[in-house]
Amino acid sequence: MKRRESPWVKAIVVALVRPILAAVTRRDWRGKDNVPREGGVIIAANHLSMADPLTVSHFLYVGGRRWPTFTAKEGVFRIPIVGAITRALGQIPVKRGSTDAVRALREAERALTEDGAAVIFYPEGTCTRDPNLWPMAAKTGVARLALTTGVPVIPVAHWGEQHLLAYGTKKLRLFPPKKVQVSAGPPVDLSAYRDQPLTATTLREATSAIMRAITDIQAQLRGEEPPAQIYDPKRERHDRITSQEPPAGDDAGSQRN
Repeated sequence: MKRRESPWVKAIVVALVRPILAAVTRRDWRGKDNVPREGGVIIAANHLSMADPLTVSHFLYVGGRRWPTFTAKEGVFRIPIVGAITRALGQIPVKRGSTDAVRALREAERALTEDGAAVIFYPEGTCTRDPNLWPMAAKTGVARLALTTGVPVIPVAHWGEQHLLAYGTKKLRLFPPKKVQVSAGPPVDLSAYRDQPLTATTLREATSAIMRAITDIQAQLRGEEPPAQIYDPKRERHDRITSQEPPAGDDAGSQRN
């Protein structure tokens, strides 16, 4: 398998980042043996903080003994020095909302099937908007990639990074060290969908299976019951707009005598 990352850049970054994470987090890692030691694999994780790419990478690299590969926003690759380092680390650029997103998906497919990489995806596409930080409704790209390539999908859930860096803020709370829990489950069973046409229904059902696995693992970490209905931002917006509409037959602008 082709090595995607530069060995010397990788060594420098690891030497810098690992001591920092060890100093500011108290790790609780579970399910490390569920991560395959070789071959292409999709790591599907929930997303609750801008700090969790580092903590999930830490878990994958040290616990799973795999080099983490992400699809990263194209803008990161344009930043002087940072962009060069990111590219040298084998990360995959993606420009959202364009044909480049399709290109990034194809590069991720090559990374999985040709390079045998462990590629980390956030199926939700962004940090969760669930008020209680449960995983929310996801996009179908990860399910499509899994069914197209046939590589295993390892569900990974984590909890605690929100105390280190809450979403929507830039305030790091480094001390005292925060407990960060990360757990990997067994491969998601997608066998029922592998021989099916990649219809919207198939992709939605496969995506739901992936997100259920992630949510169940996070529930174990939190020691709580997950919500009966997964949070869906689109549904929430629709319900909010609908609730503001006047009742049928009521002319809100009319004058009543």
